Amino acid sequence: MKTRRVTDLVHFEDDAARTEILYETPRLFSQVVCVQGSQGIGPMSDASSDGLLVVLTGEIATQIGKARARMQQWESALVPAGEELTLRNASEEPSVVLLVLAPPPA
Repeated sequence: MKTRRVTDLVHFEDDAARTEILYETPRLFSQVVCVQGSQGIGPMSDASSDGLLVVLTGEIATQIGKARARMQQWESALVPAGEELTLRNASEEPSVVLLVLAPPPA
């Protein structure tokens, strides 16, 4: 069994969001996204992968397709295959997000 401490992947950069792969297999992809200030990622999408977004700390502004929401720690959202995902930090504090895709993006 392989275990990893998620906090070992939490690092921030001044000029851009930082992403670190947590696990990657032929059937699953997961990454930790670290954003601060007004940093964000997206829009991005994959036609064949569903995604799960979980806010581990902080608060983010999320857009999935045309729907928008502000999400706080421990909130989650489903990103259906083919929908565009954009997320931005939405607080003065840094935010950390777990993004899981299955199957892995093409």
